[in-house]
Amino acid sequence: MPRGGWRSTGLIGAEASLATLLGWSFLASTLVPISSEAALFAVLRMHPDLAWLALGVATLGNTLGGLTTYLIGRFIGSKKPLTQIERVTRYGSPLLALAWLPFGGDALCLAAGWARLNWVAVALWSAAGRFVRYWVVAQGALW
Repeated sequence: MPRGGWRSTGLIGAEASLATLLGWSFLASTLVPISSEAALFAVLRMHPDLAWLALGVATLGNTLGGLTTYLIGRFIGSKKPLTQIERVTRYGSPLLALAWLPFGGDALCLAAGWARLNWVAVALWSAAGRFVRYWVVAQGALW
């Protein structure tokens, strides 16, 4: 590999990096145990000039994955009580700002769908929390 690494070889272009980041961040917010933070970190190290676009792409992909889990909860919800539903019902959509958490975040999205919370509010709070997390990761990658 040349001295400049992958960047100088042109093997991974900006478009391919962003498309991969979108898919990776989507899958990471479902039940697939992968790290979207690592993918964002790698994209930012290869393409630091795409920082804001990469933050937006990662946030979008991760939020769409969370909304997929929300839809699953909404469509398969039943009368069986879930522990997370009580919390989600009590605190509402702002609780979804924590949907990015590795343990329990997917359950919050599922419970929000199960409780039939407003999907727009769920999407906005979820995206806000995810963006802040990715912004922190970007600071580390670009530092």
